[in-house]
Amino acid sequence: MVLGNKKVIYCKNCLYNSSHALGITFDHNYVCSGCQIHLEKDRLNWTEKFNKLKKIVKNYRSKKNYYDCIVPVDGSHDSFFIVHVVKNILKLNPLLVTYNKYFNTKLGIYNLSNLRIKFDSDILFQNVNPKKVKKITKYTLTEFGNIYWHCIAGQTVFPVQISIKYKIPLIIWGAHQGIEQVGMFSYNDEVEMTRRYRKDHDLFGKEAEDLITSYNNLNFDDIQDYIYPSFKEINSVGTRGIYLNNYIRWDPKKQNELMIKKYNYKTNSFNRTFDKYEYVDCFNYMSIHDILKQYKHGYSKVTDQASREIRFGRLRRKDAEIIVKYFQSQKIEHEDKFCQWIGIKKQSLYLILNSFKKNFSYNNFKDHNKKYVVTDKKILKKINKQYKLTKNLNISESDYITFGKGHKSLT
Repeated sequence: MVLGNKKVIYCKNCLYNSSHALGITFDHNYVCSGCQIHLEKDRLNWTEKFNKLKKIVKNYRSKKNYYDCIVPVDGSHDSFFIVHVVKNILKLNPLLVTYNKYFNTKLGIYNLSNLRIKFDSDILFQNVNPKKVKKITKYTLTEFGNIYWHCIAGQTVFPVQISIKYKIPLIIWGAHQGIEQVGMFSYNDEVEMTRRYRKDHDLFGKEAEDLITSYNNLNFDDIQDYIYPSFKEINSVGTRGIYLNNYIRWDPKKQNELMIKKYNYKTNSFNRTFDKYEYVDCFNYMSIHDILKQYKHGYSKVTDQASREIRFGRLRRKDAEIIVKYFQSQKIEHEDKFCQWIGIKKQSLYLILNSFKKNFSYNNFKDHNKKYVVTDKKILKKINKQYKLTKNLNISESDYITFGKGHKSLT
């Protein structure tokens, strides 16, 4: 297939092609770099690698009975597993940090509260002035087609700021997205957190300082909470961020199901994916953010999740194609909440969304507004059954939760 003057290559194994936003390569058999690196999960000695992790963190244990490390968390997916590993297996005392994205669901607030209680850990919240957040989001939406810039920027910079402020050098993250999706590095490379990766991939090439232009109303006061510390500040503390997926055979599905069983992690269903474990804390990730990803890049989050399941051998490729077509054709939800929060009309939102729609003629999603009908319902039923929907008592999602400490009535 050809996109403009560029030939589009499809992976023989998963659902990714050469237009992937993170960059991807292929071998002579048309197997993508993500699938190739995934094979390392079955080849590496993970006991040996975990022992190496234990040696690394040993050097960071506090001699003053203070915090040994920083762990960024939220009310969703891998936070429970990360803290479980850090506190119960590595026996570290972490300081948890979380950025308030303001798109919070009640379920996400409950999960975050439950996490703090179950692991008996201290936590710091970053609550940026919502007026500033709205100004930034209006700009990134209209200019870049992105409502999640402030979330990712805050989630990735706040832990580094706290590391410097409290002189806690070690930050422990979960999985490196570039490795898990496209095999950007080998697990043996044991890559760590970098400012450059954050800018180029997490922030879509835009640092906080880049948001201030002569034609918008943003100023330094609006973006200062998102500015990455200087190299001098980082070096003065020795701040480093390591990823657990370099030392643990990372499997989000199995990990989340263990957290459901051990710690009562709560899950939810979505209109645009079969995965009930990820992003349950946010109204917009699997909605407006997801459709923008599809419009701009030709694929949405369900493609990432289906490709992951193919690689683990839990989903056949031909079934995955049907599943992805079905979920990518579903409507987005909660637009009214976002429009009310940011202060625009729904018609304006759709005009903006449609302005970023590209014609990906090389795939099977030419008409994003046409619902894909699955003739064999068994395929959908089977994949939905593989993900556990927990009993979420006394939870009714209404508006965004600006800030909350949990729900005692939820069991």
